[in-house]
Amino acid sequence: MPETTGSSECVIALDVGGTGMKGALLDRSLRPLLTLRLPTPRADGADAVVKAIAVALTTLAQRAAEGGLTVRHAGVVTPGIVDEDRGLVVYAANLGWSDLPLAALMRERTGLSVSVGHDVRAGGEAEYALGAARGKRDVLFVAIGTGIATALVCDGRTVRAGGYAGELGHVVVDRDGLDCACGARGCLETVASAAAVAAGYSARSGRLITSAAEVAARLQHEDRDALEVWDLATEALASALVTTATLLAPEMVVLGGGLAEAGDLLLHPLRARLDERLTFQRRPEVVRAELGDTAGCLGAGLLAWRSTPV
Repeated sequence: MPETTGSSECVIALDVGGTGMKGALLDRSLRPLLTLRLPTPRADGADAVVKAIAVALTTLAQRAAEGGLTVRHAGVVTPGIVDEDRGLVVYAANLGWSDLPLAALMRERTGLSVSVGHDVRAGGEAEYALGAARGKRDVLFVAIGTGIATALVCDGRTVRAGGYAGELGHVVVDRDGLDCACGARGCLETVASAAAVAAGYSARSGRLITSAAEVAARLQHEDRDALEVWDLATEALASALVTTATLLAPEMVVLGGGLAEAGDLLLHPLRARLDERLTFQRRPEVVRAELGDTAGCLGAGLLAWRSTPV
């Protein structure tokens, strides 16, 4: 049963990932009253994922009712190109969606008021409001996992651009580099994502590994292949961040996602490269995210409260 502390209102927050969904009932201070984790049935097809989201929302609504809570709104965040204003997932390759009116579908299937957002933008807004970037006005949140995506906060406002803003992972850093799943070549994701770091090490060393964390562990043993792959990744990431610093002048860069779990092994060389390459630009503080894998769900809660009628 949800725990209540004086207020009978809450929102439903749901962060839909490629492998799992993280849900919660959140009060106005974004304190979780109840949490829920479910698998994302991606292997069963696009429709199965939509059904699973509806089930998750309905389950959370039922648990709220059992605890005497009134659900004011629901926020659902997903990967892909997401147009928040239209509640539309324009494209989400990992989930098999194209032009999916997710907000309308969820309202129809659950009877809830639902808003839809982008998972990384939601995570960035949570870090901005509650985490590492509290008190800042110009922030770049970079999520480095299987891919690389960002959330941009400029002058205190999140940049959305119809859902297309923030695709730092598809900035080209090496025109002669590897083919990218987006159709271009030499994108940042092909060098500096957690998946690319693991694949790069396996290709260089001939030893199959499955995570960037394994590469980071080998750095401490002076593994030459690990050092070279890590150096390429940090150099590419620094190059993309210099471009971002020149265009948008963030005062802080917040690094999240799997690769950021390496902590100072990533932060120290990245800061050093930025110091070497920046000249007149504002020099951003580079820090690790504070909210971990709860950021997207908390951001979904922010979206839900922001969308709640006064």
